[in-house]
Formats: sequence, C-alpha cells, structure tokens
Amino acid sequence: MTTLPKSTGRKLGLVIDLDICVGCHACAVACKEWNDGGSGGPLSDLAAYGADPTGVWFNRIHSYEVDGAGSGGCGGGSSGQTVYFPKSCMHCETAECVTVCPTGASYKREEDGIVLVDAETCIGCKLCSWACPYGAREYDQVDRVMKKCTLCVDRIYNDALPEIERVPACVSTCPVGARHFGDLGDPDSAVSALVEDRKGYGLMPEAGYGPVNRYLPPRARRDREQAAAVTLPADLCDDLSPDNRLLKWVDRLFSR
Repeated sequence: MTTLPKSTGRKLGLVIDLDICVGCHACAVACKEWNDGGSGGPLSDLAAYGADPTGVWFNRIHSYEVDGAGSGGCGGGSSGQTVYFPKSCMHCETAECVTVCPTGASYKREEDGIVLVDAETCIGCKLCSWACPYGAREYDQVDRVMKKCTLCVDRIYNDALPEIERVPACVSTCPVGARHFGDLGDPDSAVSALVEDRKGYGLMPEAGYGPVNRYLPPRARRDREQAAAVTLPADLCDDLSPDNRLLKWVDRLFSR
C-alpha cells in the first residue's frame, strides 16, 4: 500500500465560483482536449455518438435546481435557481484513494500535494475508485488503467509557456472567470483570500478526506428576491397558458 506524505510544501488546487458558473462545459472540453494529448492521454471515448456514450472525463459538470426564497406569480410557486456544479479530483490531504492502492501507482506528491496515477504500475483494480467519495476516478476501458485530474501538471510547470498560461486548462478557458488556481496552503495567496472573503467550503468535509479544492457559494439574487415578492393580479392567473397571460399583460399595458 502507498503512504501519504506527512506534509506537502504547497497545496495546489482549484477554487470554483458557483455564483457565476454558467454550465457551458468549456472547462470540461478544454480539460479533455489538453489531457488527451498530454501525459495522461489518450482519453478514450466509446460510442461517442451512440445511444449510450461513455468515456474518460476528468471534469464533469452537474446541474441542480434549487428552491429560492419567497413566492409570487400565478399559483404562488417558489422562485428557483439553477446551480451548475463542476466536479473533479479534490487532491485531498487524506487521500484514501492513495492508501488503498496495492501497487503504489496512486500517489500524492510531497512538493505540491497533487494526487497522480502512474499508468505504468496501475493494474486497473479500481480500489481507488471505490475509496473516492467524490467519484473522481475514471477507468479507461481501452488502456485498462485508472485516470484522473492531474491539475495539468505537465502545463503548470511548463517553462515553454507564457507565465499567464501556466494554469490548468479548465482555468484558462473559463469564459466567465469562475475557476481559479493557486496554493490553498498559503494564507496570503489570492485563492486563499478569495475563499476567506466568500466563505468558500470544501465538498463533504464530514467524510474526513480533507479536500483541497474549494467552492464559492452562490450569492443571493436581488432581482430574484424582488420578483418573489410580486404577485400577479388574479385576472392574469385565470388562464395559466403562457400565451394568454402574455396577451392579457400586453393588453393591460397599452390600455393605460
């Protein structure tokens, strides 16, 4: 079994802003493109255009419908919000995916805390995927080995790239700036300050794995709160069909 380092020089990880993530999947696609030709590639795709596609994706985007506060409109239903939740390896401090590995293929780097898999010694037993509570391990059915997010380790230390590009591909491609990268073990780093300011949190801390990545919670929406406090007139709610409500509203607007 593999042992974990007693401490790491740095704690490199991601900070993801759930308030502004729009679920565009640009980060997932950029991750797939970079790693497909990088040290962790190729990343297989099986029946990509079929009825049951499958393949290796280090970054997966989930979406959730969350109830908002208040009620309004026809029927008094609650206002809602869609939250997009990107999820990849958390590069945990107590990474049991590492300690269960029988060959030492899964390991955590002492210098920066990144969790990696050595494909040359991985036997594809999937013990690490069973140990991971986040579902972040990916089994490549073609290569028959486990693969995972590497924080683009072959990119962030690449001196041939401009310094501004030495970040994970998912961070560099996000069109709204919802993803950040840095040393979360340094309280003075930009990412640590962001987490402190926005009260960022780790995913499922109760599991005891010590995830390094942090999420910034969605902010309350002022426009949503105002809309929730408004109740439409009863005559607009008689017929709940969207077309009828719109026509009644337009008629009332131009009849003033």
